[in-house]
Amino acid sequence: MDADAISVASTASHVQIGGFGTTFLATDEAYALIQHSLGGKLIGAPPHRHNREDELSYVLEGTLTVWREGVVTEAGPGTLVTKPRGEWHTFWNAGDVTVRFLEIISPPDFANYFRELATIIPESGPPDPARVMALAARYELEFDFRMLGQLTERYGLRLG
Repeated sequence: MDADAISVASTASHVQIGGFGTTFLATDEAYALIQHSLGGKLIGAPPHRHNREDELSYVLEGTLTVWREGVVTEAGPGTLVTKPRGEWHTFWNAGDVTVRFLEIISPPDFANYFRELATIIPESGPPDPARVMALAARYELEFDFRMLGQLTERYGLRLG
């Protein structure tokens, strides 16, 4: 195998957190490639910022709405959206059709956040906020829950 080639698992692993799915496709020392799916009328995460990672999202199907530092953009198939470290952002599916998008994360360690989050989010009932915040702290991830309430109310969404 070429030294610059990315290792792709023969069978991709997948986690599902409510209407938000993550499939782990490939990783190397610099990047992780994952595919997300997000059901209709769902926001994928509270507004947040990463202190260690940059993300690039490439929309495959549907329309992904992205909020970055107060600016809302709709991204359809073939659109690439940047989410640089240190910048407040979130994303949602305002439509009824599931949105699918690829995401490149660099450095790659943050991809494991989704695996770990899936283990602490119950299938029914609210999650334990202390466990969620402890996980976020380990990944140097900050949330803005005040803005989450504003966005879900304004756009008629619920947390995925």
